[in-house]
Amino acid sequence: MSQVPPSVTATANAPEKEKMFNDIGDSVEDDQPVTVIESLCMNCFENGESRIMLTLIPHFREIILMCFECPHCGFKNNEIQTGSAVREKGSIHTCSIKSKADLNRQVVKSESASVKFTELNFEIPAATQRGVLTTVEGLVSKSIEGLSAMQPARLIQDEALHKGVQTVIDALQIYLESPSENPFTIEINDPAGNSYIENMCAPQKDPQISIKEFERTAVQNEELGLQPAPENEELDDDLLKEVHIFHGNCSRCNAPSDTRMHLMDIPHFKEVVIMATDCELCGYKSNEVKAGGAISSHGKRITLNIKEIDDLNRDILKSETCGLEIPEIELHLTTGTLGGRFTTVEGLLAQVYDEIKKTASPFASGDSGQEQRKQAFETFLAKLQKAIKVEMPYTLILDDPLGNSYLQNIYAPDPDPDMTIETYERDYEQNEAFGLNDLVLENYGENKDV
Repeated sequence: MSQVPPSVTATANAPEKEKMFNDIGDSVEDDQPVTVIESLCMNCFENGESRIMLTLIPHFREIILMCFECPHCGFKNNEIQTGSAVREKGSIHTCSIKSKADLNRQVVKSESASVKFTELNFEIPAATQRGVLTTVEGLVSKSIEGLSAMQPARLIQDEALHKGVQTVIDALQIYLESPSENPFTIEINDPAGNSYIENMCAPQKDPQISIKEFERTAVQNEELGLQPAPENEELDDDLLKEVHIFHGNCSRCNAPSDTRMHLMDIPHFKEVVIMATDCELCGYKSNEVKAGGAISSHGKRITLNIKEIDDLNRDILKSETCGLEIPEIELHLTTGTLGGRFTTVEGLLAQVYDEIKKTASPFASGDSGQEQRKQAFETFLAKLQKAIKVEMPYTLILDDPLGNSYLQNIYAPDPDPDMTIETYERDYEQNEAFGLNDLVLENYGENKDV
C-alpha cells in the first residue's frame, strides 16, 4: 500500500471556487494559471521575471513552486515553499538507491530539512539550501556542484581539506554513474514534516523507503517559529465530561478554525480522545481519535472475515499506530496511515479509497504518467471497490503494536465466530519505533545515578 504520510486526513471537498491548489497532473491553463511577477535580479540588478504556481504533490500536500529568470544576464533560480501548515511531528524519510530508476524518484526537500548520505557520513545542513522540488539525481548533482564550487580556493588554503572534499565528490559522482554497483542510502530529516520521497511501488508499500515521525524539541520549534507547547494542566472529573474547544488555524486554507475534543469511554475497551475540526471558510473537515490511558504491554492483531454487507456496519477504532491489511486485494496500510479513526468498516474503506484516488492517482497521469502504473492503479481501485460492496469474501486484519485499536463484536459478550483477536509480544524494532526501549517503569529510582 502507498506510504501516505501520517498527517494526511480524510477531508470534505471544498467548493470549487475556494480551490487554490490543483493536482500536479491537472492542466493549469484554465482555472489556475501561472502567476507572472516582475522581480529584481540580484545578480545584475535589472528586472527579471518570476513565475509562481500553486500545486498539489501526490501522496503529499500543497506546495508553492517559484522560478526566476533574468533575460539580461541569464541568471536562473527555482525554489519551493510549503503551502500548508507545519505538521504536528517531524519526519525522517530514508530511501535505499539501488538502480538508475531510483535516481528518478521525485524529492520534495523543504527549507527546514537536512539531507544525509549515510554511507559517506556526509550531511547537508538545512540552512545551506532552500526548499526544492527535484529528483534524487538532481539532489546528488546539486551536492556535487556545491562542493566543487570552492575546491580551487581549498586547494590553496588547505590541501588536506581539499583532498577530503574531493573524495566525497568522487563518491557522489560514482553514485550517479553506477548506483546498481554502488548502492547508497539517502536520508531527509525534516522537523517541519514537509519533505517527501516518491514511492515507486504505489499503491503498494515501497520496501526501499522507511518513514519515521518524531516529536520536535523546544529548539526545533523555536527555529520553525513555533510557540512552545503549553504546560499540562490537571483537569477535574467535571471538565473531562465536557467538550473542549481549541482555537487554531485551518491546515488547508490557514484561516482561523476551532478543534473540538472530547474524552469518551468505549464499552469493552478503554477511554479514547476524539478530536474534530471544521473550517467554516473552505469547508475542510477532519476527525481523529487517540487512545487514552497506559500503553498496553502487548500488541494486538484483530482478524475479521467479511462475508456479507452487514459486516461493514461494525464500529471500528483504528488508532494512529495501527496498520490495516486485506490480503485478497493486496491492500496494506502502514502504521500511521490516515491517523486515528473512529468510524465503521465501510467508512474506513471508503476513506482509504478516497485517499488513494486523490493522492496516488495523479502520479499515473500527466507528463510523468506511465501506462503500466496507470493500469496498476485502476486495477487496484477496482478490487477495493468490490471489497467495499462485498462482491467477494475477504479478510480484514488490524495490527496494532500498542493494542489501541478496536473492532465491534456484534455477539458481545459471547465470542464472535467471524472475528479472532490475538495478542503478541512486540519485537525490539517495534519498541524502538515507539520509544519504549528507553522507558524504565520499575525501580527507576535505583538507576538515577547510572
